[in-house]
Amino acid sequence: MRKYQVVALVVLFLGVAAGASPYSKDKDKETAGRMLTGKVLDRHDNPLPDAIVYLANVRTRAVKSYITAADGAYHFPELSPNIDYEVYAQYKGQKSDTKTVSQFDDRKIVNIVLHIDVK
Repeated sequence: MRKYQVVALVVLFLGVAAGASPYSKDKDKETAGRMLTGKVLDRHDNPLPDAIVYLANVRTRAVKSYITAADGAYHFPELSPNIDYEVYAQYKGQKSDTKTVSQFDDRKIVNIVLHIDVK
């Protein structure tokens, strides 16, 4: 083999070995994300089924939505830990306050209860 072919094979081998490193799996676990959970409740703490929860990525302004279950619960899995999010809910024309999920909040599971004053 020629010298440059040997060098190319060594570089290729090192690249494959680095990709299979056990350290890369640990890093994936660290950046796997976090989860936002919570409930949408009325002023008497009764669940609001079929409320729509909106989650906005503050950086890109991309919005995801979730329709609450019978118990008013919602969840957004696999959120980036390096981005701020805003979350709010709407139910029958009424809107909750907007809450922020900060990138500086290092909890893996963030729980936010949203209240809507239903008339």
